[in-house]
Amino acid sequence: MKIAHREIGPARPPLVIAEIGINHGGDLGVAKEMVRLAAGAGCEMIKHQTHIIDDEMTEEAKSIFPPNADVSIWHVMERCALSLDDEAELKRYTESLGIIWISTPFSRAAADFLETLDVPAYKIGSGEADNLPLIRHIARKGKPVILSTGMQTIESIRRSVAILDAAGIDYALLECTNLYPSPPEIVSLQGVTDLRAAFPKAVVGFSDHSIGPEMALASVALGACILERHYTDTRYRKGPDIINSMDPAELRFLIDRSREIWTALHNPKQRTEAEEPVYRFARASVVADRDLPAGHVITEADIWARRPGSGEIAGYDFDKVVGKRLLRAVVRNTQLRWGDLG
Repeated sequence: MKIAHREIGPARPPLVIAEIGINHGGDLGVAKEMVRLAAGAGCEMIKHQTHIIDDEMTEEAKSIFPPNADVSIWHVMERCALSLDDEAELKRYTESLGIIWISTPFSRAAADFLETLDVPAYKIGSGEADNLPLIRHIARKGKPVILSTGMQTIESIRRSVAILDAAGIDYALLECTNLYPSPPEIVSLQGVTDLRAAFPKAVVGFSDHSIGPEMALASVALGACILERHYTDTRYRKGPDIINSMDPAELRFLIDRSREIWTALHNPKQRTEAEEPVYRFARASVVADRDLPAGHVITEADIWARRPGSGEIAGYDFDKVVGKRLLRAVVRNTQLRWGDLG
C-alpha cells in the first residue's frame, strides 16, 4: 500500500508511526513541539486523534471511567481534544516539516472533517474495529485505511475486512492489545503471523501499548511492516497514554533498530563475501594425526581436522580421505593434499 509518498510493505523498511493522540492535552503549542522533536528523530508519520465529542458519544459516556483515567471518557476527550481549527493547523505544520499526518476519526463527523483536510489515509482504532457503519462510512471515501485489531479475534474482524475489500481500497491490519500499558503476559506477537495468514491481501503491522520498544521490534522479525506507538515529547507530562508513550530518543531508537532488523530479515542463509576471510582461518583442514609412512592406507584414527582452513582438504571432506593410500611420508599435523593420496 502507499500513503502519500510512502510505500509500505515487506519490500520497504517498517513505517514507524508516532501517535501523538491526546498526549498534548488539548494544547496546540505542545502538539507542535512534539511534532518538531519527532521530525528531528527521523519520524515519517504522525498520527493524531480527531474527537467531535457530541457526534462520538452519548451522555452515558459521562459515567464511564477508563482504567487509565480519573475522569469519565467524555471529560477526558473534552479536555484533550484540539479544536478543529487547531487540528488543521497541526496538519499544516506537520506537513511543512516533511512528515505525513493522518488521524483517527472517532465519529462520522470527524471522518467528514478529516476529508475536508484531504488526509492521505485514515486510521481506525481498535475501539472502532467492529463499528461496521463507521468503517463503511470511512471506506467509501476511497482512501487507504490502517485498522487496529485490538480486542478482536480473527473471526470477529472478518466482517470489517470484508467492508474494506468491497470498497477496493488498500488497507493494513495492526495487531494490538488494548491495555495501557500492556504486559507481555497478554501481548500477542503471534497475532502478527495469524493476521498475515488469515488476510493475505493486507499489509500487517503492530500497534504497541507495552512499555519499551522490545515488543514492537520483535514484531518486525515476524513480518510487521508498520509499527505504531504512542509518543510524547517528555514522559513527565500527565495524561492517560503517557505511561506507554515513547519519547523522541526512543522514537529514534525504534526507527533505527527496526530498519536493522528488517535488513537482516531479508538476508538468506548463506556464507557472505564479508565472512570469507574469517572462514579461511576458522574452518578446519584435514591433517595427519600421527607420523605416517609412504604407502600407508589411511584409517580414521590416522587423521583429524584442525584449524586453519588454509589446507587443500577441508574438514567436511574428512571421510573421503579414509581408505586412501599415502604417496609420501608425512609427519603429525601436516596438512594433507589431494596429490598426497593414491
